[in-house]
Amino acid sequence: MKCVIVGAGGHGRVILDILINAKEHDVVGFLDSNTDLAGRRMDGRQILGDLSALPRLRDELGVEGAVIAIGDNGVRRDFADRVEEQDLRLVNAIHPSANLAHNVTLGRNVVIAAGALVCAHCQIGDSVILNTGCIVDHESMIGTATHICPGARLAGRVTVESGAFVGIGATVIQSVRIGYESVVAAGAVVIGDVAPLTTVVGVPAREIKDVAGADDFTDWLIPEFMRPQVSQR
Repeated sequence: MKCVIVGAGGHGRVILDILINAKEHDVVGFLDSNTDLAGRRMDGRQILGDLSALPRLRDELGVEGAVIAIGDNGVRRDFADRVEEQDLRLVNAIHPSANLAHNVTLGRNVVIAAGALVCAHCQIGDSVILNTGCIVDHESMIGTATHICPGARLAGRVTVESGAFVGIGATVIQSVRIGYESVVAAGAVVIGDVAPLTTVVGVPAREIKDVAGADDFTDWLIPEFMRPQVSQR
């Protein structure tokens, strides 16, 4: 299938590498909302415009699918909806080195990076990122537009609700629920349920209500591909 990657940043580069290694789809190029990037090339693929280019690419180049390479959970879900409105298929990007049990259920627009492990009877929703080397153990449910960061470890029967973010190297013990649009900080150890719309940090993880130096906190909490990047030719 001919497809495009929506998002010409660091995460887009990761997804291109996944799709090249998987050898399942032909990546025609990138799309990006930054119109200044149009016509440039990244990793050998042209940036073909923004989402408004999709009808033209479908008609002229035979593009049938897309995968969304945007780190922000809410924006990724919104862009996925917009792609489907153009009658294109949302495709998954699964690295060949990822290890998925035979009875794992996957949604659409799912990205599973190198070395990720997904065990028996897990359910992975639409627009989920399971990043490099993360572990999702048996019977866990990962909701729509969530992000499980590199090296995060989820024990069995964990539920991660829609829009949640589990940071780099975090650990979640068995049968815990991570509430919708909550944030588990990098390196945190979660031993109890996390309420929706909250942020937890530390070992054991505890909720924080007021973060001094919020900008600095965001810098270490969020992976680099979620920050604005300087465009280069």
